[in-house]
Amino acid sequence: MTDTATAPHLSASGFDLTPPSPDERKALEAGLSQEERDVLLHHGTEAPFCGGLLDNKEDGVYCCRLCGLPLFQAKTKFESGTGWPSFFAPFDEDHVRGIRDTSYGMIRIETRCARCDSHQGHVFPDGPAPTRLRYCINSVSLEFVMNGQPLRDPLKRGDHIA
Repeated sequence: MTDTATAPHLSASGFDLTPPSPDERKALEAGLSQEERDVLLHHGTEAPFCGGLLDNKEDGVYCCRLCGLPLFQAKTKFESGTGWPSFFAPFDEDHVRGIRDTSYGMIRIETRCARCDSHQGHVFPDGPAPTRLRYCINSVSLEFVMNGQPLRDPLKRGDHIA
């Protein structure tokens, strides 16, 4: 008999989406800068055209800055002119959660990391084909891993790109 309470919840691409334990979360949050805390933990937004990943053209994967889960691939990044890195599709649909956001008198869909629930940005229905979606993501919410480099695995889950 398998204990389903301790079995990992795997995404379609094989990544463990089990949320961090309280102790793991505390350790992850301890490594954040104040700006990263403001955006990732308190749903803030970095200033447009200031993010370090906005003009990145390297081939690789954009991962959650807090827990390391791959969220977007460089091949889905496009120039939206909005001032934030934009993507037309997630790395894996299971890795990004959409939450209705009615703050500031607007109705939007907030995007969060499906594993650690950190704020990433918002998704809008004005992107390019094939999805027509624009995931508008804060650079500070992401860390870039160039193709061929190992993914950071702060939760020691053995995550990797298959």
